[in-house]
Amino acid sequence: MQLLPTKQVDAPTTSLLGKVGAFVAILAVLTFGVFAMGRLANNDQVAMLLTALWFGAVLIGGYMLVRRRRDLWLPLGAGFGLASIAVTLLVGLPTILDRTVNEEVVTADVVGVEEVVSGQFAPIAHPGAGTATILTNPDGTSVLTFTNFETDPGPDLRVYLAAGDPASGAELGEYVDLGALKGNVGDQQYAIPADVDLSRFTAVVVWCRAFEVGFTSAALSG
Repeated sequence: MQLLPTKQVDAPTTSLLGKVGAFVAILAVLTFGVFAMGRLANNDQVAMLLTALWFGAVLIGGYMLVRRRRDLWLPLGAGFGLASIAVTLLVGLPTILDRTVNEEVVTADVVGVEEVVSGQFAPIAHPGAGTATILTNPDGTSVLTFTNFETDPGPDLRVYLAAGDPASGAELGEYVDLGALKGNVGDQQYAIPADVDLSRFTAVVVWCRAFEVGFTSAALSG
């Protein structure tokens, strides 16, 4: 009995548009994981662990898909690699590397400069030390200064004037974003917009915007 030759089945192929879609899809999935996992945790270290687990799960899922569709290994691998590099640069390194600044800040010793309120930094999710002070200049402008300041490094840290002090258990409440934290160590100064009503804010908060976690805050008093 003569056996008929087995017909070879070609592996499925993906169009260029499909490969681009796979590249974009894995970037979107990983980006979603970074923000979603960050908001599930109440501190940035747990958030980073959850993010790492998310990346691991996506890696396993991608590997299983590539075993069936080998022509997708390049777009999926490129997307995963790009996302991993971005997270390392934007989240990983800022979490382990100190950034020290030494700005010349305004003080109440200068003629015409008046201290409005000040407070000492206290820990929230991370330790904090130093003094936060709001001062008015002779021209009527206001500034916020940090002196002898120190906290842990972290990703996407912002400086907020807030209605509530998270270090005392209060909600952040209404806040004004004064910009990115210039350094986690050292003296530094931030301009306060002229239209800000300082009487509405009772604390200065260093806030991790990426993971929605307060690092340290200073309750303000006259």
